Amino acid sequence: QVQLVESGGGLVQAGGSLILACTASRNIFSFAHMGWYRQPPGKQRELVAIMASSGGADIADSVKGRFTISRDSAMNTMYLQMNNLKPEDTAVYYCNARSYAVDYWGRGTQVTVSS
Repeated sequence: QVQLVESGGGLVQAGGSLILACTASRNIFSFAHMGWYRQPPGKQRELVAIMASSGGADIADSVKGRFTISRDSAMNTMYLQMNNLKPEDTAVYYCNARSYAVDYWGRGTQVTVSS
């Protein structure tokens, strides 16, 4: 059973920064890709950023230029660096990892950005 453990969420003022971390219970290269999703209040869950096992990454237009995705394979950890945060970034952020057979999710971490 794969476990994804998230950390780094919290309350921040607009313009501030946060780093989210997702640590997996197995080698992250065993996944086809990993990514971050978010669900703002009253809205659908949406993709924020995704990284393939090769290291290639795609960033959603809404956060491009402000957020970056990275990994530390030795620590089985994926990061989301969030800069210049805006109130519309307020959401529950979820870590996701996908293999051929199974789609894994973390429990989510709340990010709240105040004006």
